[in-house]
Amino acid sequence: MKPNDFLKLMDTVKMYDLTQPLSIHTPPWPSYMPLGIQYFKRIAGAHMGQGANGQIITTSNHVGTHMDGEIHFHASGRSIGQVPMREWVGQGVVVDLSKELGDYDLYEPALLMKKAEIKKHDILIINTGYHRYAWYEKGSDEVRYFVKHPGPGPKFHEWCLKMQFKWIGVDCGSADHPMNTIIRNWHPKSFVEAEAKLKRVYGKAWDEMFPLDTYYQVMHLKLFPKKLVHAENVGGDIDQLNNKRVWIGCFPLKGMELESAMCRIVAWLP
Repeated sequence: MKPNDFLKLMDTVKMYDLTQPLSIHTPPWPSYMPLGIQYFKRIAGAHMGQGANGQIITTSNHVGTHMDGEIHFHASGRSIGQVPMREWVGQGVVVDLSKELGDYDLYEPALLMKKAEIKKHDILIINTGYHRYAWYEKGSDEVRYFVKHPGPGPKFHEWCLKMQFKWIGVDCGSADHPMNTIIRNWHPKSFVEAEAKLKRVYGKAWDEMFPLDTYYQVMHLKLFPKKLVHAENVGGDIDQLNNKRVWIGCFPLKGMELESAMCRIVAWLP
């Protein structure tokens, strides 16, 4: 394709923003520092200066739409800024599981592959439907969003490694099931609910199906050393791309020390 033809093509594509709005009201992952914004000077003059608006931001990296980096859980991995830009962009698919999933449910590769064409080396974004409980939605439910969202079943992490995905995105608080994180201890009543549902559906206790030594934060601890990371709190226009193959880009700060980073995630279609 000639350069001018490429530029004309790009003029016609539609861009979809898969990013949550960012605000002081955006809840961080439980126990992390929330976003803080303070003016240190104003146009008319206030505090320490005048002539322009200037702000100071304090935050953890795990607020709103963000990319968990390798060194978030793997000390000898790459920081966000050390990852080549090419690894953040490419072909991918947004798989819609929103009608199949409810509180504490599990998803497996077979369910995703029924819904959409998924290829090796893709960027995989999973629409669990739980973005509808995000802080900025009418049905906002912070506990449900972080504590009760669906998560991967026992074989899911192995499939992700086999598929060699560039990265994974989820529209909820974590790529791990919340009951395979410390949230299990922080919300014991929810763990009782989750285990009761697991027994009804699969006939197994939680620790029987998910032995702690193997499955605690498995999507972080087993995948990050293999350079397979994930974005959490995806949202925005995600429902407009259900089960579609798209060109996807993630744009985190090129922070050479960052273990993770808030980011903008965008998809394009003709």
